[in-house]
Amino acid sequence: MNANIEAALEKFRALLESQLVRVEDMKAQGDFTDYSSLDTIRIGVCGGDGIGPIISAEAERVLRFILDDMVKAGRVTFVPITGLTLENRIAHRKGIPDDVLEELKSCHVILKGPTTTPQKGSGMPNIESANVAMRKALDLFANIRPVRVPEEGIDWVIFRENTEGAYAVGKDGINVTEDLAVDFTITTKQGSDRIARIAYDYAAKNGYKRVSIVTKANIIKTTDGNFIEDCRRVAAEYPDILTDEWYADIMTAKLVDKKRRTDFGILLLPNLYGDIISDEAAEMQGGVGTAGCANIGKRYAMFEAIHGSAPRMIAEGRGDYADPSSMLRAVVMLLSHIGLQDRADKLARALDICMLEEKKIVITGRPTGATCAEFGEYVMQTLASL
Repeated sequence: MNANIEAALEKFRALLESQLVRVEDMKAQGDFTDYSSLDTIRIGVCGGDGIGPIISAEAERVLRFILDDMVKAGRVTFVPITGLTLENRIAHRKGIPDDVLEELKSCHVILKGPTTTPQKGSGMPNIESANVAMRKALDLFANIRPVRVPEEGIDWVIFRENTEGAYAVGKDGINVTEDLAVDFTITTKQGSDRIARIAYDYAAKNGYKRVSIVTKANIIKTTDGNFIEDCRRVAAEYPDILTDEWYADIMTAKLVDKKRRTDFGILLLPNLYGDIISDEAAEMQGGVGTAGCANIGKRYAMFEAIHGSAPRMIAEGRGDYADPSSMLRAVVMLLSHIGLQDRADKLARALDICMLEEKKIVITGRPTGATCAEFGEYVMQTLASL
């Protein structure tokens, strides 16, 4: 028994040491990338797994259409990154193989399709989630997920801390004995401060009057407690914005309460709660297939769908009918992030027309509806008419 405890303590010590190094790295970071100062913006495109290559290829096609003049002028270049497949990751026993990580780091922004993560009992190696690995390696600390349902008064933007919490060391839990297993949750003052600042700054610049901080600080008193205290300190710098605090379980209920949900604007959450609640929120917009997200760091940024790789669709031969809407919503965020707000607004308008208003063709995920390529063509035709 003592040997088991000593082994667990040594693993815990190594984990703590690595996190303290990360804290010092955060303290040393500079400013955000100024895309307007770049001669050429390099956009990496990762297909991923399952339906990922299909929907990311369609998103790239639409993005190339929007950026045609900049591509021709050499101001934007696309970089295909093919090594982020499950097979290649398993072969290297890594969430992201080293050579693929170097390719990612050669880009300024990344458009990424969904990737598959092996779960326990699958018979596959225990490799880290590619998403989690990328967020940590590129320090993509802010996961931003907008959800809009105008006819129901829903206009939410969810700011999920992306590099800490329960996901930060999800593969580093310890089986102390065959009876006792322990996982870890990580919270740092620097991590909480920077997600709070980007959320409040966004609220101030975009006219949101309310930020709701969501935790379980009544039960998870140390890490969630520190998160909420750090967010309160940032909130004090924005006296014109109302700040309220919610527990994660009751927030899931209030988002489906038609009398209350229109009160919310910006939601600010640690990693795990942000993942769960943003999926619930996306369902109200039409499902996770309709929602994209941004993963923002100071040097790099990655844009993706919020859903998974849908291996069942591929197994059933329905991949060509996958819905690219989530990836196209992510493209809107990508355009905005690199300073092309007019083009972002134009694509957002085209998607609203195609998805919510005209709906001349509809994706069903089956041969009863349009193919991924047909929907992309519809979006481009709509863009051309605006």
